[in-house]
Amino acid sequence: MRLSTVILPIHRWSEGQKVWRRAEELGFHAAYTYDHLSWRSFREEPWFGSVPTLTAAACATERIRLGTLVTSPNFRHPVTLAKELITLDDVSDGRVTLGVGAGGTGFDATAMGQESWSPKERADRFGEFLPLLDELLRSDSTTREGVYYSAVEARNIPGCVQTPRLPFYVAATGPRGLRLAAEYGQGWVTYGDPKGPADVPVEQAPAVIAQQIGKLAAACEKAGRDVRELEKVLLQGSTAEKPLGSLDAFVDWAGTYKELGITELVIHWPVPDSIFANDAAVFERIATEGLAQLG
Repeated sequence: MRLSTVILPIHRWSEGQKVWRRAEELGFHAAYTYDHLSWRSFREEPWFGSVPTLTAAACATERIRLGTLVTSPNFRHPVTLAKELITLDDVSDGRVTLGVGAGGTGFDATAMGQESWSPKERADRFGEFLPLLDELLRSDSTTREGVYYSAVEARNIPGCVQTPRLPFYVAATGPRGLRLAAEYGQGWVTYGDPKGPADVPVEQAPAVIAQQIGKLAAACEKAGRDVRELEKVLLQGSTAEKPLGSLDAFVDWAGTYKELGITELVIHWPVPDSIFANDAAVFERIATEGLAQLG
């Protein structure tokens, strides 16, 4: 099992670079950030762009993997996103993972003047978005016509440092998304029950993840893949569970999900006076000692 963190893009870089370097010093496998235009309670607070932030982080670090949790079609187009990702993969010397999903109904969904898409339209769009992005990142030149997304002789030379392209970690819980994860994903991401993760009683939360992994395994079998090929990533912070309250609480929580088959845990970097206001000293102990206590 690996332990990673998600660092919100809320810091001016004079301070932000210290956070990303500290994440590397603490030994996290990866440091991700959210790819939003704004987000929930932080809407009226500082919030920077994910790709420039990750590019700066790539220059400030040497070993830690970097990525998004998650990018979506809400305000992205595969052609322009592919160019940015190839550049980021180059700057980071092949340390980038793309967390990607169908998107939701938050501020990103309407910030460009569009109506919020229905769940079906989000799934339809994602069903075009991901295959086109995959082709763009693998090919020198791509032409594809779709209902929602097209490319006409879109050039992506020299391509990704990572081959055949940088990894996709697909966030999905529904049947169509799980099929895409099985076909295109090197990893799969969940944060609990998408209908209301915080509403699920703590003792029932692991069963939700176990059921999702079962559905992922079925999708992989249908696609001719072994589910063990995929990293299984659990993003902490949306459920009623409180694993960052103490080192012991984390070890119990991590052990539960390790037994279920989760291979990477992602915990939120502490943000004072917010929903992520965890004790910094406890957080650092978890980062440096937590997984070692699992045995």
